[in-house]
Amino acid sequence: MSDKDPLAQEFVQFAVACGVLRFGEFKTKAGRMSPYFFNAGLFDDGAKLGRLAEFYAQRLMTSGIEFDMVFGPAYKGIPLGAAVAVELARRGRNVPFAYNRKEAKDHGEGGTLVGAPLQGRVLIIDDVMSAGTAARESIAIIRAAGATPHAVCIALDRQEMATENGQDVPYSAVQYVRQQLGLQVGAIAKLADLMQFLEHDSTLAEHAARVLDYRQRYGVKDAP
Repeated sequence: MSDKDPLAQEFVQFAVACGVLRFGEFKTKAGRMSPYFFNAGLFDDGAKLGRLAEFYAQRLMTSGIEFDMVFGPAYKGIPLGAAVAVELARRGRNVPFAYNRKEAKDHGEGGTLVGAPLQGRVLIIDDVMSAGTAARESIAIIRAAGATPHAVCIALDRQEMATENGQDVPYSAVQYVRQQLGLQVGAIAKLADLMQFLEHDSTLAEHAARVLDYRQRYGVKDAP
């Protein structure tokens, strides 16, 4: 294992304490039985959401990712993007924020986009990336508005094989977005960080072997 990432370790501890990161048996969208589950919807009060935004902002400010505005894709990305924009402004980096609706509004301002006009280099904020489908949808929306989809920041990179037409492929959704779609991708923490955390927390040691087995079966190699 590589050296520990202090921010990632702190985030994993926070996610476990909030019940957002749980252990057991959970079926993924790909039909796999995963020994852990990350549900960002359980960052469900002001304090948790505010702390989560701090983690995103800290990762972004040290990542070297450049962007001109923040976009939160419906639905989970909307509160995440808004919270991150607020935290960035608190830290002196005030940028425009926008989000989309799933259904077009036929009155008032109309359309599917809300907030600041999409322009410049757009940063997409989301919780996890399973297949890259949501990222592709966001990219299409951003390009249609004449802006540049430039980067994505997620909370957890599961570092596991994506699926296409029901078949495993030898790359993750993050790698696909990075290598095939050309966007920068940042994550607060990765599965490797979770494994390091489990190895050093005696109260969760029983889950370490199952997560390692899952990683060996479905994991992908890190790519630059």
